[in-house]
Amino acid sequence: MATKKQDENKKKVTKKTTTTKKTTTAKKNAKKVEVVEEVKVNKEEKEDQLREKNNITSLIELIGIIIAVIVILVFFPHTVIFNITVLLLMLSILIFVHELGHFIAAKKFGVHVYEFAIGMGPLVFSFRRKNDPTLYSLRAFPIGGYNSIAGESYDDDDKIGKDKMLCYKPKWQRLIILFAGVFMNFVTAFILLFAVGFTGVSDQNNIVAKVENGSPAQQAGIVAGDKILKVNNHKIDTWSYLAVVNILKTDSNEYTYVVERKDGKQETVKITPKDAIQDKDGNIYYIDDTNTEEKIISDHNLKKSDYEKTKIIGVYGDSTVKYGLKTAFSYACKRFVTLFRTMILIVVSLFTGKVSINSLSGPVGMYTVVDSVAKVGFANLVYLTAYLSLNLAVMNLLPIPAVDGGHIVFVLIEYITGKRVNEKVEAAFHLVGFILLMLLMLYVLYNDIFKLIH
Repeated sequence: MATKKQDENKKKVTKKTTTTKKTTTAKKNAKKVEVVEEVKVNKEEKEDQLREKNNITSLIELIGIIIAVIVILVFFPHTVIFNITVLLLMLSILIFVHELGHFIAAKKFGVHVYEFAIGMGPLVFSFRRKNDPTLYSLRAFPIGGYNSIAGESYDDDDKIGKDKMLCYKPKWQRLIILFAGVFMNFVTAFILLFAVGFTGVSDQNNIVAKVENGSPAQQAGIVAGDKILKVNNHKIDTWSYLAVVNILKTDSNEYTYVVERKDGKQETVKITPKDAIQDKDGNIYYIDDTNTEEKIISDHNLKKSDYEKTKIIGVYGDSTVKYGLKTAFSYACKRFVTLFRTMILIVVSLFTGKVSINSLSGPVGMYTVVDSVAKVGFANLVYLTAYLSLNLAVMNLLPIPAVDGGHIVFVLIEYITGKRVNEKVEAAFHLVGFILLMLLMLYVLYNDIFKLIH
């Protein structure tokens, strides 16, 4: 009996001890959890504080940059630093708009964006929004920009779910994301052209308003009131498009004009442009055997910056300025189409040899354009920005490697064949294309500097 009771007492003691141990262990574990959670909270608080501190620093840096830009624009007009600042602002705005298009579309379809950057090279400042994993940054060289998107070409991150990778999204969503940047540049160009049109513009038509005395056009029988329908088989509907067609190379240096007279009859005339000197006041001096370029420069005491050598045909459009919403909208529509056609024509002409690659301009050439345009007026700078926006859109649409058009081609191939192109082949294709584009940029930069020096 005693033994039985002793056993029962031992069991009770053992059970009590076990319970006490469990309770103690549970308390210890609870304390550990509390410590871990406290550490996590402290870590998150420190991260939030650090992020907040970085955001404040970045904001101060941004304000400093904005103040510096305003000071340059207001107090140093038409200087070298003014022109460089204006050019960088134009490029930065257009790149921002382009990348913003990609960014908005990517976020809309749930694609993870690592970084949204304006500029290239070293980081100037950056910040993150609360509950947003994307890093927003400004980099040192405002000559580009990018969205670093998860799975842009293929599965490249095992930490990101496949549902957040671009490469696993439906093809139609990928096409929209790739095209979104170009679309934003198109919209920007149209808005800017509308703004220019609202300030007052001349009619966009193909009717001759004036013919220069003694010019090749007058000698060919063209008169005011004639409508120019075609030049070398290029359909003409605006004066700006005619100006581009007139500078395209021809084998015989002869241009075939199809004109419609006031009575409705159509005639074909041949015109050979004449070499001439045009000074900054618009005066034209024709070059011939007795009136050489050197003689004209000497007789009229012209400096290199006072004139340009050009080819003259001698027809001019209507310069009557019109105003109003209807005029602005009509101008924006017509000029948008004309600029788009012009850029496509130039790209095709580059491949056919009708336009020399030496006529392309890079940053230095663009600087000289900004320098001359800024002196004419703000509206002309707005127009130049619209032109560059459309140019950026067209260049990105071309089916060449390393640009949006090249990526779109691979999605379209997948649409047609039902199979994805091997990721290594696609990556190599874009890498080679990028290298070739960089080499082209260096060549254009060299030409720009050479022209500037000489």
